[in-house]
Amino acid sequence: MPEVRGKLFLARSGSVRGVTAVPPQPTLTDGELTLRPWRDEDIDLAYGLADDEMARWFDFPGTPTRANLAEGVERWRALYADDRAVVNFVIELPGQPGPVGNVEVRRISPGVGSVSWTTYKPYRGQRVARRAVRLLVVYAFGELGLERLQAEVDPENRSSARVAIRSGFRREGLLRGGAVLQGERRDVVVYGLRREDPAVDTLSGWTALMDSVLPKKRVIAHVVIRDTANRVLLCKVSYKKDLELPGGVVEPDEDPASGALREMQEELGTTLPLAGVLAIDWLPRWEGWGDAIEILYDGGQYDASFIESLNPDGFEILNVAWYSVEELQGLVSPLNARRLPLLLAEPGVLHNLSDGSPIKQRPGDLPG
Repeated sequence: MPEVRGKLFLARSGSVRGVTAVPPQPTLTDGELTLRPWRDEDIDLAYGLADDEMARWFDFPGTPTRANLAEGVERWRALYADDRAVVNFVIELPGQPGPVGNVEVRRISPGVGSVSWTTYKPYRGQRVARRAVRLLVVYAFGELGLERLQAEVDPENRSSARVAIRSGFRREGLLRGGAVLQGERRDVVVYGLRREDPAVDTLSGWTALMDSVLPKKRVIAHVVIRDTANRVLLCKVSYKKDLELPGGVVEPDEDPASGALREMQEELGTTLPLAGVLAIDWLPRWEGWGDAIEILYDGGQYDASFIESLNPDGFEILNVAWYSVEELQGLVSPLNARRLPLLLAEPGVLHNLSDGSPIKQRPGDLPG
């Protein structure tokens, strides 16, 4: 997708308004790419470069005309004179006859503004927007005195998302239905950058940036406890009809085994030694949940009377009981109906599962 548009929001405590004299709009450069004020002659050179992609992401009713651009330039100049309410720069490259795009800072309330960027079609794919935004970041943090930049990008506008990320903006969240585009209410991805964030070309800056955009899977830790008759301990829970294994979702910065032990203590008032891992299961998206990795631990084998030592919390866990393989169907989820018989039949084997079923090794998957 072309580098067409992204939005940034700029904020600091207090307002940049109240300056008695507005300095001339500067020219910024990285040694090759230049940001400068609009000139009258730029209008004829630039207006014909607008295309359907620009119209789509800026939510224009159609491709902008020369008159539209001329009105825009006059408006930007007037708003710059109004204490830099808007600062719109032409993007210029050596050897090109005119603008190759533009980038803009627009304050929308005291201390808060938005930025948008455009690369014209003939110049997309040349990292123009990324370099322009980086120059703008320096200007915003320096001359404008801003302390936070926030980007809002449509999830389908992948090229603008790349511009934000490669300019150092971390993905911070999703505003569901946060914008309207062509009459349709759409989600908006929020990216943020603080003045004190480590630079993206440092180890800590790069890893923090990547951590914000790479997938984050839930990790679930459950415990399989058996009795001497090879029945499995299952819990009647308050939030669904299916019986469930003890355990739950692993918390941030918690290792899975500790998560399993914590859940056992919280829900059943006991801490058991874990004998090892029985299965690793990948769970696809289901009923509003994203995909997840589940680790099923071997909680050991006990006399049937062991159940009397447990103390269900009465909130999530209402009671517990032993169940044989033959009793599982209809009492547990289809997922557990698939995998629990496998685990009970071969408790000494590490099961590699996908959605409760064994992952079958194909010829040639492993050497040897």
